[in-house]
Amino acid sequence: MKVGVLGGGRMGAGIAHAFLTSPNADSPHDVIVVERDEQLKDAAAQRIHEALSRSIARGTIDRTLDDAISALHVSTDIGAFTDRDLVIEAVPEDRALKSEALTTVEGVLAEDAVLASNTSSIAIDALAASLSRPQRFLGLHFFNPVPSSSLVEIVSGSATDPTLVERARGWVEALGKTPIVVRDSPGFASSRLGLVLALEAIRMLDAGVASAEDIDRAMELGYRHPMGPLRTTDVVGLDVRLDIAEELYATLGERFAPPALLRQMVADGRLGRKSGEGFYRWDGE
Repeated sequence: MKVGVLGGGRMGAGIAHAFLTSPNADSPHDVIVVERDEQLKDAAAQRIHEALSRSIARGTIDRTLDDAISALHVSTDIGAFTDRDLVIEAVPEDRALKSEALTTVEGVLAEDAVLASNTSSIAIDALAASLSRPQRFLGLHFFNPVPSSSLVEIVSGSATDPTLVERARGWVEALGKTPIVVRDSPGFASSRLGLVLALEAIRMLDAGVASAEDIDRAMELGYRHPMGPLRTTDVVGLDVRLDIAEELYATLGERFAPPALLRQMVADGRLGRKSGEGFYRWDGE
């Protein structure tokens, strides 16, 4: 299958990695990643190459680096998507930005191509409103870090062709991941539940109920979560959590109001692992 990914940041690079290393596909996927300028293009290519190298070193994939890289093309030309069977949008979690990006991509795709968004919170119907072929559009919500995450959330909009959802199940399973299917709603299932837990943990930390470490241990040891909500927020990115909270606050109400502590940390540049500091320090990681 010919796959395109719009955006080569952490999520876009991870999605490209997943298709390049798909363990159950009938044949290797051909993957094109498009970024908006040469600097971002080079950064995306390096990010994907490094992720592939790590996977090969760990023995988690059985392709050689040269073999995997030969199936990857990184470009600044949106027209490179013209022959793609599937294009996944992975730009930042901003409704206007995503809508504009999706409309632009749809304009170069073949009529039978599939367009998907990796949005983690924005309703698929809201994004489909600007598209001319909403029946060929759905949500494919991958999780960070994509290479080691086993879940993909398939989100069906009101206009999404039901047969497309079943095809998407097959694509996800070919990646060696587990699909769940969710009816379109802001935040879907995963972000909505995960955010409630994260926001309450932030409020508890701000109120001095317990330390970040002990709040996380409560969920890890008491409820067998593999990672506590504050450490997870650091991995996801506090800015990403804030964007999702703003979207759900606007669409679902007060219970998703971002805590003042979250807003302040983002304003201060303490974004979690990617900045080196969030609720934890991430020196050298």
